[in-house]
Amino acid sequence: MNHEVPVAPWYRQPWFWFLTIAPLSAITFSMFMLVVASNMKDTMVSDDYSKEGRGINLEIARDQAAAEMGLSADMAFDNRSLLLNVTTQQGPADYPYLILNLFHPTLAQNDRTIQFQSDGNGHYTGTMLQDIEGRWYYELRGPDNQWRLKGEAWLRSEGDLHMGPKDSAKG
Repeated sequence: MNHEVPVAPWYRQPWFWFLTIAPLSAITFSMFMLVVASNMKDTMVSDDYSKEGRGINLEIARDQAAAEMGLSADMAFDNRSLLLNVTTQQGPADYPYLILNLFHPTLAQNDRTIQFQSDGNGHYTGTMLQDIEGRWYYELRGPDNQWRLKGEAWLRSEGDLHMGPKDSAKG
């Protein structure tokens, strides 16, 4: 007696799946990682370290220029209106306008730029489009970008902020 046992098709063989599951999962995972890697930016990697080093030296020079000029600024918040008084060693600052950059510590889309117009005698006025609350990094600079006052502060819709070269030394 000859009994022929029916053989299951290849896709029902357990050894086939046991041997092919590892290579198939490796191929699938590598394709997924390839797609992810091609769609993401390398924001932490710099292509030109020497250019960044020169940029850092320029930033330090701007901080030192503000210290040499004896620049200091007092800003008063009144809801969305801002009043800025800027003085130097020679007296009130005389620039046609000043620029204040506010950088949010974690959310780049919340960064703001405020332009102050001169009212004469070192007084400047500006307006914010949105209320401001919380921790911010600030950078006040002139129209020629030759100096800057920078630092970190907790800002409120009402209150005062003093900016001086000593804040620039914090890095």
